[in-house]
Amino acid sequence: MQKIALIALGGALGTLARYWLTGVVQLVAERLNVAPMPLGTLAVNVGGSLLIGVAMAYYSGPMVIAPQYRLALTIGLLGGFTTFSSFAYETLALANDRQLGLALANIVLTNVLGLAGAWAGYRLTQFGLGIGS
Repeated sequence: MQKIALIALGGALGTLARYWLTGVVQLVAERLNVAPMPLGTLAVNVGGSLLIGVAMAYYSGPMVIAPQYRLALTIGLLGGFTTFSSFAYETLALANDRQLGLALANIVLTNVLGLAGAWAGYRLTQFGLGIGS
């Protein structure tokens, strides 16, 4: 039961963080007159990917983190923070508005930067911990 409560708490905090950061990024993008692309969702998905890479490196290193806290962080907090459904909705909305270039850019950027973020988080954390090659 403790695991479920910790996952739920992490999910609630991750969702609130996503809501806040998405709004801030979109507001800044609008003020800077950046392309009408869902940059807030891109930011949380790339940032969440970076953080999952950091978590993976910690889990494979010398630090011992109790399983329930691993679940709270990865499934709860980062699961609530990142969002594939918003990515799908916003990409489809761009395509329906005949903004196919932006829809394609959103697909490519989310996937490439998300994977790059996970890799960077993992490798930088391994380096910082002095583990791995």
